[in-house]
Amino acid sequence: MIKVGEYNNLKVIREVAFGVYLDDGAEGILLPKRFMPENVKIDDEIKVFLYHDGEDRLIATTQKPKGVLGDIVKLKCITVTPQGAFLDNGLMKDIFVPKSKQQRGMIPNGEYLVKIYLDEQTGRLAATEKIEPFLSNEELTVKELDIVDLLVYRRTDIGYVVIINNQHTGVLHHNEIYRDITSGDTFKGFIKKIYPEDKAGKERFRIDVAAGKPGYNRVEDETQKIIRLLQENDGYLPYYDKSDPEEIYSFFGMSKKTFKMTVGNLYKQKKISLEKTGIRLL
Repeated sequence: MIKVGEYNNLKVIREVAFGVYLDDGAEGILLPKRFMPENVKIDDEIKVFLYHDGEDRLIATTQKPKGVLGDIVKLKCITVTPQGAFLDNGLMKDIFVPKSKQQRGMIPNGEYLVKIYLDEQTGRLAATEKIEPFLSNEELTVKELDIVDLLVYRRTDIGYVVIINNQHTGVLHHNEIYRDITSGDTFKGFIKKIYPEDKAGKERFRIDVAAGKPGYNRVEDETQKIIRLLQENDGYLPYYDKSDPEEIYSFFGMSKKTFKMTVGNLYKQKKISLEKTGIRLL
């Protein structure tokens, strides 16, 4: 069964002057010649993305879209019409955002965080800025210390609301942020703490997250980085427990807390010595 808006592995069933047709259990789906891999022949299986072209025909492409069905991505607006806006999804045909699915209206060259969905009436891919209905913290698919995908949603007084695995929302607090981030940024993180809440008689959960990996797994990952940086700098680095957190993050790419934990671990293993203004490789 073929899936619109997703990647499909389909077999070549016939060749024509303008491309090849792929098996969909019926007359076939066209893969235009310009998107064909080299030396394709009948019965070869090709990984393609399926969507509707400008004439509403289902078509295959080997192009990689910026987002597939179900993804939440940041896309640039190309054109605006009275009915809605078209965003660049990396394909020949831009993805449509109906006016009713926009928050405050879109303008050309603006960038917007949207969720890609399948329009029930037309069967075509579309996008919406109204993401909240697709997110829920009532039934969780994650637990504390799970490694997750984080997408920055919006800034608040205490930090940033992030989208977890395209399903839940969480909070990345300011004291867990050690670089500039903005809406649409994506990175790995982990579930730091889950708090049960009762809102309007419904149980839901508040989730705190952090970037990187949890606990000593993160320390173990950073150990080799500090050793390598010491080796690349004649065995000495002018950073220690009194160094500015931003300087530490700028040089090591880690928080001051992680730096201190890692340095303490290396000191216990007698791999470094601690000096008044830095650390030295032994």
